[in-house]
Amino acid sequence: MKILLTGTNGYIGMRLLPLLLNAGHEVICCVRDKNRLSLDNETRNKVIIVEIDFLKTPDFSILPTNINIAYYLIHSMSSSTTDFDEKEKTSALNFIKYIEKTTIHQVIYLSGIVNEKNLSKHLWSRKNVEETLYKGNYNLTVLRSGIIVGSGSSSFEIIRDLCEKLPVMITPKWVNTKTQPIAIRDVLLFMTGVLDNKKCYNQSFDISGPDIVTYKQLLYLYANVRKIKLFIFTIPIMTPKLSSYWLYFVTSTSYKLALNLVDSMKIPVIANDKRLQEILNITPMNYVKSLELAFIKIEQNQVVSSWKDSMVSGRFKSNIQKYITVPKRGCFKDQKTAIVKDLEKTVEKIWTIGGENGWYYGNWIWKIRGYIDKFFGGVGLRRGRTHLDEISSGDALDFWRVLVADKGNKRLLLFAEMKVPGEAWLEFEIDKDNILHQTATFRPKGIWGRIYWYAMMPFHYFIFDGMIRKITL
Repeated sequence: MKILLTGTNGYIGMRLLPLLLNAGHEVICCVRDKNRLSLDNETRNKVIIVEIDFLKTPDFSILPTNINIAYYLIHSMSSSTTDFDEKEKTSALNFIKYIEKTTIHQVIYLSGIVNEKNLSKHLWSRKNVEETLYKGNYNLTVLRSGIIVGSGSSSFEIIRDLCEKLPVMITPKWVNTKTQPIAIRDVLLFMTGVLDNKKCYNQSFDISGPDIVTYKQLLYLYANVRKIKLFIFTIPIMTPKLSSYWLYFVTSTSYKLALNLVDSMKIPVIANDKRLQEILNITPMNYVKSLELAFIKIEQNQVVSSWKDSMVSGRFKSNIQKYITVPKRGCFKDQKTAIVKDLEKTVEKIWTIGGENGWYYGNWIWKIRGYIDKFFGGVGLRRGRTHLDEISSGDALDFWRVLVADKGNKRLLLFAEMKVPGEAWLEFEIDKDNILHQTATFRPKGIWGRIYWYAMMPFHYFIFDGMIRKITL
């Protein structure tokens, strides 16, 4: 079958794509920017890639018409704290307009559990999108999920950050709210199980794991799995805004996502039915098992996707194409070169830079810069990197975004997502004579941009000089 996969470069989309290809389906990957679709060349040759922004007026010439099934995985919660619900509704309406021009007979939508009378803005928006999608001329299948636990998921990474970094926590009262988590593996089983399954047409199903627990219990269970001593004290005086700042500074989440998450964490998220488990004969795993499997993937360096690689985890508001060409005029540059003694070893160091490996020189300075960035509302260093030894265009890399990762031509280009009064690039390129060119480019914005560059020059001299020496050793 020919399947349209929207949100391909999201956490779920990247997990679902290989399953669909392995099942022999022809997949059309729908993204806003194909330059940040983190797929290897072999996978790219197996799929069709189309660029569609569902917030814009539809261009019906873009999408093939002979589509059988579509997965709707478009969410805007992380991009805004005010109008994400309007954006999600607009996206759903434009999606229907696109689909009306095709031969599609089923749409599968991954939503959230919405069984409470009083819903958060985030959950209300998911329910509103569901109602909107039901108006289309096709068979809709809705999967309403609890929080998803798996290596790289936002829920897992937030719990991980909290427990690993804060052995003693002063928490808001929403940690006593009940929730019903589900493992990413089970989510994918449900999503593939309903594919072209007539028993699932025009129905909405709750999907969840077997455990009904509070957020505090989620943290304690994580600590038990990791053999960490954890002490949690709950106080009633932490407002939603204070709670959002708490999540933002301690974890790798963005402030916008933290604010929307806190708003939703006040609402119990508990499944009402197990119909789909019976139809598909699926027995979901418990929370502890999902944690253990997540760490197996992490330890084996087999994390398929991470929410941190999403564009909304950084400062980009549009596609990254316009940043790929590094400007030459009106810029400050720090250019350094060094002879590469061991080509294979040097390329490996470049491709494993950042994250747990650090930046090879002055890591304590990089960490201070990360703390400063976080304090002023930036992303800081907490995003790390998804893979230890692999990197692709569009990936997050600490407080950088990967623009070009061309291992064949030995070139890595990064764009800064930290808070700076201007725009900054960092490039590594090895030429045919085995000379490494390391170039930091900064295009200042106004007088403060120039003051910033000159203030940082002493640090740049030592950091960049030491870094290129360490890389080429």
